[in-house]
Amino acid sequence: MLDDLDPINVRILNELQSDSSRSAVDLAESVGISQSQCWRRIQQLREDGYIKKQVALLDRKKLGLHAHVFALVKLSAHGRSNLNEFAAAIRRHPQVLECYVLMGSVDFLVRIVAEDVEAYEQFFFETLSQLPGVQEVNSIMALSEIKSTTELPMPGLPAPKRETRRPRTRRSPPAP
Repeated sequence: MLDDLDPINVRILNELQSDSSRSAVDLAESVGISQSQCWRRIQQLREDGYIKKQVALLDRKKLGLHAHVFALVKLSAHGRSNLNEFAAAIRRHPQVLECYVLMGSVDFLVRIVAEDVEAYEQFFFETLSQLPGVQEVNSIMALSEIKSTTELPMPGLPAPKRETRRPRTRRSPPAP
């Protein structure tokens, strides 16, 4: 599909995924075309499905969602109906941000946010472990975030330079 895009459309998409709130005037200037051409191209990119939607990315910690958990879920039976039943059930829970079907020893990878460990524990026991067909759940708690982005790599364009945040290091307790 990328072959269908000319270099200007690639640049428009790259600019939009970095900041979709930019005006057509500002965007047109940065990619070197007129405002009307830019607006028409954006509309066409939407119609062609390159732009799925435009959203505001919220800070989960400022919203009190401090626990970030990845759950590996194994179902008791395999088959399309079991997978579909679990998938339909997991979609109903707003604390589930993402869910992927996997190949291998587990069936799903589920990304979950919660206020804290206790809130996740409640979700785990009252909801996640009770979903249809769940045999086993292994939860992995993220301690810190090293990289999180929604920006996709755009072939043919250099990777954007972003500020880097050094991970927090644990301090060893003082020697006795």
